Amino acid sequence: MSRTILTIDDSRTMREMLKATLASSGFTVVQAEDGQHGIEVLQSMGQEPDVIITDINMPRKDGFQFIEEVRASADRRAIPILVLTTESDAEKKQRARLAGATGWIVKPFDPRKLVDAINRVAA
Repeated sequence: MSRTILTIDDSRTMREMLKATLASSGFTVVQAEDGQHGIEVLQSMGQEPDVIITDINMPRKDGFQFIEEVRASADRRAIPILVLTTESDAEKKQRARLAGATGWIVKPFDPRKLVDAINRVAA
């Protein structure tokens, strides 16, 4: 059974890179363009994703707001959320952890490390 990954990034290029990397590793990929769209996609999915990968800096609803909203739902507290961002600031990492992020990966990402991280948090 393939794992479903929800990716949220406002960059079309990054969404395409994620989709190519994850699909070639056997994952089912569902995409959203920003945090607000991510919430809408989550609500319309038939089942919860196995892992969510979100950017931080996005219009309408940023990654922090998205994570906080997901974690506010009792049904979704256990879904692993990986932050994939160009940010490497310790303060932002701490803020993401407090919001409920499971892990932090800095762009540009290493495809093998990303897949390993997904497999680790989804286990």
